[in-house]
Amino acid sequence: MLSQVAEGVLVHQSEFVQSNAVVVQGRAGVLLIDPGVTGSEIDCIANDLRESGRPVVAGFSTHPDWDHVLWHARLGEAPRYGTDRCAAAMRDLLSDAGAKARIAAGLLETEIAGQVPLDLLGLITGLPAETAQIPWEGPGVRIIEHQAHAPGHAALFIEERGVLVAGDMLSDVLVPMLDVDGTADPIEEYLAALRLLEGVAGDVDVLVPGHGSVGGAGEVHARIERDRAYVLALREGRDPSDPRVGPSAKPGWEWVSDVHTGQLQGLARRSERDGTPR
Repeated sequence: MLSQVAEGVLVHQSEFVQSNAVVVQGRAGVLLIDPGVTGSEIDCIANDLRESGRPVVAGFSTHPDWDHVLWHARLGEAPRYGTDRCAAAMRDLLSDAGAKARIAAGLLETEIAGQVPLDLLGLITGLPAETAQIPWEGPGVRIIEHQAHAPGHAALFIEERGVLVAGDMLSDVLVPMLDVDGTADPIEEYLAALRLLEGVAGDVDVLVPGHGSVGGAGEVHARIERDRAYVLALREGRDPSDPRVGPSAKPGWEWVSDVHTGQLQGLARRSERDGTPR
């Protein structure tokens, strides 16, 4: 079910890792951002939009992780945008004939095994580098591109509505997930991205992370500071004392501690390989 979070902006939250799909109402239809995970959820979104008489006129994927680049024929054939780097990453992935099978195999031990529509995975049109706004007939949607979590990751700021769609950042349940093997300096890339988001934070009334709870204006700076503290702790080799990790983690999210451990190990490998201190 779609729930309104601001004028003309609605969110559908999946039961699977609290994934958030975002609908922005425009003149002739809607912009659909990161449109869901399972086929039944995407059906639900398609039904809600059909009943409201609002077709999908554009889609956007915030970054090239599999759960943000899905689509279904019921959503129509609207252009599906992403940043140029996001689209390039998807072309590289789809050039491997076994990529979809590996994604499906990776989901076999999850509660959504066999429920994810992969036929239209990743068919993204890359917007030219430095594109500042999504091209569509609706409220202006500013693209804030960075390389913190994945190649060509974009946060989207719907300025007229005061809504920041953060992609896989600023979550209340997930720690910052660095692109440990994909950038020259994953920690500095993440800190730079947080500074970009901080630049619009004062104008944000509603925050929609890729996964987790929708937040109000008062939470934006708090989440930025919490994520910055976590990343700085990684850089300095300290215990982050983060409520999303360890015994204080939200029930059902204990596995985030494994994500944290994996990042520590990845950064240690980089340090050994490059001969640099952590």
